[in-house]
Amino acid sequence: MTSPSQRYRITVTPIEKDGLQCSGRCTIELEHRAQQDWMRLLEVARRQTGLSGDERAAAIVATQLLHDLAQRHAHEPTHPLTRLQPQLGEVLGALQDIQQAP
Repeated sequence: MTSPSQRYRITVTPIEKDGLQCSGRCTIELEHRAQQDWMRLLEVARRQTGLSGDERAAAIVATQLLHDLAQRHAHEPTHPLTRLQPQLGEVLGALQDIQQAP
């Protein structure tokens, strides 16, 4: 049985000095199938001391991306993320602790 997942399109667009989006070919887009509902995680995230709303959103998305990528390749002994699993596990745990701090 497969676990439920959400698909997300992540877009990175530089913002020019005048506050406008850049023009031309400067946007990076990727799709990611996530194991958790990021929108729900963002909605229920508590306000953490020292994190702005943008920082909180970035931490949640980054943590979920790393977690999903590490899990996806956990059974591939030659994959670079598998070799980093012990350190990555510590980092992901610390990031999740930050997100749940009062």
